[in-house]
Amino acid sequence: MEKLAINGGEPVRKEKIFYGRQWIEEDDVQAVSDTLRSNYITCGPKVSEFEKRLAEYTGAKYAVALSNGTAALHCACIAAGIGPGDEVITTPITFAASANCALYCGARPVFADINPETYNIDPKSIREKITDKTKAIVAVDFTGQAVEYDEIRKICDEFNLILIEDAAHSLATSYNGKKIGSLADMTTFSFHPVKTITGGEGGAITTNDDELYKRLVLAHIHGITHDESLMEGAPHEGIWYYEQISLGFNYRITDFQAALLLSQLKKLDSFAARRKEIVKRYNEAFKDLEGIIIQKEIPQSDTCRHLYIIRLDLDKLTCTRRQFFDAMSAENVQCQIHYIPVYWFPFYQHMGYEKGLCPNAEEIYKGIMSIPLYPRMTDEDVEDVIHAVKKVVENYKR
Repeated sequence: MEKLAINGGEPVRKEKIFYGRQWIEEDDVQAVSDTLRSNYITCGPKVSEFEKRLAEYTGAKYAVALSNGTAALHCACIAAGIGPGDEVITTPITFAASANCALYCGARPVFADINPETYNIDPKSIREKITDKTKAIVAVDFTGQAVEYDEIRKICDEFNLILIEDAAHSLATSYNGKKIGSLADMTTFSFHPVKTITGGEGGAITTNDDELYKRLVLAHIHGITHDESLMEGAPHEGIWYYEQISLGFNYRITDFQAALLLSQLKKLDSFAARRKEIVKRYNEAFKDLEGIIIQKEIPQSDTCRHLYIIRLDLDKLTCTRRQFFDAMSAENVQCQIHYIPVYWFPFYQHMGYEKGLCPNAEEIYKGIMSIPLYPRMTDEDVEDVIHAVKKVVENYKR
C-alpha cells in the first residue's frame, strides 16, 4: 500500500491541480486586444454579436448578455414579475444566487429536496412545496446534468408557474436532443472562469418569449429605452432621446468580455467533447471502487459536465470527509465542495430557515466532493487524479 503524502509519503503529483481552470489561448487574447483597440469597449457591436451567436447555439429566439450569472437570475425574476408575497421554489444544493435572486425581488425562496441519485431537484418534492403563493421555479442543472424538464414543465403548466432554468453549469448540455437554453421560459448562464466558456465574468439569459425578452432588456439597462414604441412621455425629440420606463439595474457586459466569449464560443463543442472524455474515464475508474459513489444521470440528458462529484460512502471508510479532502490536497490534487445547503447559512438561519428541511440534500452533502475537471487537463492529469482517489481510498477503507 502506498503511504499517503499527508503521512509523509510521496505525493502523486509534484504540482498542484485544482478542480477547475479556464483555457485562454492566443486567439482569445487577440480577440480582446482587437476590441480594446476598436471604437467600442462597451455597449458596442460585440455584445450584440455574442447575443446572436448564443441564441443560435442554444436554439433560443433571444439572448441577453449581462455582467454575471447572478445578474441573469435577478433579471429573470424581475421579468417574471416576482415580488413581495411571492414564493420561488429552488434546490438547496446550489450556489446561493439561485435562491438569493428571489430575495432581491422581495420574494421568499422555498427549498425542495433533491433526487438522491442524480442530485438534481426532485419534481415530487417541488409539487409538495407548491402553495397559492408560488410564482416560479428556479431549477438548477447541477454539475451540468439537465433537470427532469418534462416533469417540471408539467408542474409549471398545471399551476401556471414561470420556469427559470439555472444553467450556470450546463451550457452545451442537451435534453432529448434539444440544447439547454431553448426549453424553459428563461434560461440563465454564467461565464465565470471555471465554467465551460468564460468572459472572465459574464452571464446571459435566453428566452423564446417576446414579452419576457423586452422586460429582460429593460431590467439590465436601468429600465431605460431608446425604443419609441415603448415610450410613454414626450414626443421623440431626436436620436439622443431616451426614457426610463421601469426600475432597472446596470448589469451590462463589456464589448471586450463579449469578444472573449465569442472566441470561446467557437471552441465550446471541443471543450464539451473533452469534458465528456474525462468524465467517461472517471466513471470507468470509479464505478466499482468501494467507498466511492458516482452521480447517476437520467437518459434524457446528454450532459456536458461542469463538475465531477464523487460521493464518499463514509460507512466503508475510516476517515471523515475533511480527512479525505486534506489527504487529496497533500497528494497535490485540490478538490472543492459543491455545495453547502443554502439554508444552512447564517443569513438564511436568521430568517427562520431550519436544518432538516431537505433530508436527501443534507445527507448527500456530508459526502460529496468535486475533483478536477476541465478541458485543458492532460491524460496524465486525469490519471493522477484517479491515482490519488484510489490511493486515499485504499488507505482509509475499512
